[in-house]
Amino acid sequence: MSLNNKISAEITAEQMAKVSAQLAEAKVTLKDVLIFNLTAGERQAMLKMADRTLAFVGRAISHAKQSPNLVPSFLDVAEAQKDYKLAADLYEIYLEQSKFLRSIEDAMMVAGGEAYEAALVFYNAVKGAQKSNIAGTQDIYEDLKQQFPRSRKNTGTAI
Repeated sequence: MSLNNKISAEITAEQMAKVSAQLAEAKVTLKDVLIFNLTAGERQAMLKMADRTLAFVGRAISHAKQSPNLVPSFLDVAEAQKDYKLAADLYEIYLEQSKFLRSIEDAMMVAGGEAYEAALVFYNAVKGAQKSNIAGTQDIYEDLKQQFPRSRKNTGTAI
């Protein structure tokens, strides 16, 4: 809790179970599509599609369907249309999930920041109590100070 408490909420075990089940259900629902685990190199080498590119691809496929005489014989327009539809549908899901994930990240940052601030307040209180030799503070202080290791300063120069 922070002195400026912005959030005071809990996620119940029931809510956690429900969200986990819904996420698992979404994965199962899309299991035939979510079959890739690209490496960083594969991602870098692959053509990317976002808003503008998605619109371009849609227009190109539409033109290809309207002007079949211009379509190279090796180009399967029906398969391209299928890939385009899948990409567009996945992009829509991606945009919705991105908003959802951002909301989770924001709430996590606020709650985490407040919890960390409270921990620092407690740590500094223990640190002060330990310096004043208050009984029972040494073990707590020794445990908590491990979060903030001090780097050794070079006191001399090597010759």
